Amino acid sequence: MAETFSKRERRKKKIEKKREKELRRDERRNTVTQRKTLEEMMAYVDENGNLSDTPPDPKNVRKIAADEIAIAVPKAAPADPEALLTGVISYFDPVKGYGFVVNELTKERLFVHVTGLAQPDTELNMGDKVSYTATRSDRGMQAISVMKR
Repeated sequence: MAETFSKRERRKKKIEKKREKELRRDERRNTVTQRKTLEEMMAYVDENGNLSDTPPDPKNVRKIAADEIAIAVPKAAPADPEALLTGVISYFDPVKGYGFVVNELTKERLFVHVTGLAQPDTELNMGDKVSYTATRSDRGMQAISVMKR
């Protein structure tokens, strides 16, 4: 019985697909068996912070003491810890008796309560320039001894 054209074409395509699949499988096996050496896998960082495949020149190596490395930058502390900080009232609600002051130097936002005012009869409004002392409360930093300037 004679094979039709379409059957012959389908059979050719099937054989071709099988051969391509075997080739891909052989390539995968070859890449797995061809392992790179440690030196080929190494990457180096140059003096500019870029990755490179060449090791750094040992002549240019500098010794750095561990205590010279700054892990974090500390917040700037005032020169005199007893000195009053200055800031601007960013929000104050006289009905509820609380608000916030923003430090002029660090832009840190601190909580202000009417009980923290130096003179209890002082009225604070948004935009008022004040001087204060910062203290840590159980909920974060708080301004106490707040006085208008």
